[in-house]
Amino acid sequence: MYLSRKEQEGSQTSAADQNETTASLATPVSAATRPVSAPQAAVVSRSDDERFETASLEGLTMADLMGAADGPSRQGRSSRSAGSAPAAAASSSRPARTVDDFDFDEEAFLAALDENEPVGATGDVVTGTVISAESDGVYVDIGGKAPGFMPKAEAGLGVIGNLKERFPKGQPVEVLVTREQNADGMVTISARALALRHSWERVKQLEADGKVVQVKVSGFNRGGVTCDLEGLRGFIPRSQLQNGENHEQLVGTSFAVAFLEVNVDTRKLVLSEKRAASASLLAQLEVGQLVDGQVVSVKPYGFFVDLGGVSGLLHQSSITGVHLRDIRQAFTQGERLRALVTQIDPSRGRIALNTALLETQPGELLTAKETVMAEAEDRANRARLLLRQHEQEAG
Repeated sequence: MYLSRKEQEGSQTSAADQNETTASLATPVSAATRPVSAPQAAVVSRSDDERFETASLEGLTMADLMGAADGPSRQGRSSRSAGSAPAAAASSSRPARTVDDFDFDEEAFLAALDENEPVGATGDVVTGTVISAESDGVYVDIGGKAPGFMPKAEAGLGVIGNLKERFPKGQPVEVLVTREQNADGMVTISARALALRHSWERVKQLEADGKVVQVKVSGFNRGGVTCDLEGLRGFIPRSQLQNGENHEQLVGTSFAVAFLEVNVDTRKLVLSEKRAASASLLAQLEVGQLVDGQVVSVKPYGFFVDLGGVSGLLHQSSITGVHLRDIRQAFTQGERLRALVTQIDPSRGRIALNTALLETQPGELLTAKETVMAEAEDRANRARLLLRQHEQEAG
């Protein structure tokens, strides 16, 4: 069969196209070299702004994005996401919203702050109402978001056997905050700590007033005895006891004591039976009174005179109206004398004495001591007038 030249060329072209098609099917084409259709190329060429439609978000506040009550509706946001240019222009022209545009209840906000405000700092005194008494402590409503808890050991001074009897439900109670609120809002409180604070305040006032108080001995040790005063533990050294040699026998007895030291910071309360006896004697003395005594100690500056349980000082300047080279020219240790009381200091337990006022002329005590002592009563009356004159001049 013979073909024309034109038919032969067409037959060859068809065969070549067939071979090319077969080769393209047999050889894999990578994604990078694969031909891209026209629509796909258009998508790839779009910018990020167009893909994410950032133009539609211009001019919007966080409130708009979060969907405020008067903000744009979901349908409106959907329309913007469609990429409408007029919608984007309108949104960009809207004014930004402020906090005042939202509903804000200031009173409710402040009330919420007050409700959660911590109740009672450490050391504060608060008043509450008993909610319940349990075996381990007492729960008290003190106004916080959680009740205050008072451990059994802090329920008061001494031993409290039945908490429910001591703290019935609904009873008002005043307590001291010992620990501020924990994570649950509970505050630790104490009636015992508050009672101790009041006790120290009363004892400090008693000391300031120079009072003598009665105590009962509760125990003893090598240094002295212990006692209870206003719920506090006091100590009386053996040297401050009238019967210090057999101090262990004083347990259970009661007697009067005065204050030697009251220190709230160190919780130190030291008392004295001897000072109480002196205070009692001091209370019986007055300025201008004539007293009898015995010289118990001689010092370079004067004599210490025992007046029957309390000592007075006869200073060298108050012995006589003339200068003394040696005060032993007037009196010696163990000698008895009569003197006028010229000053009393109850807080320090000091008494000032004077014999020079008993002289009718300076130095008479050195030349006629027996006469001065024998006529001391009459001479004391004249001396009292002099003392009153000195007081008036000083006043």
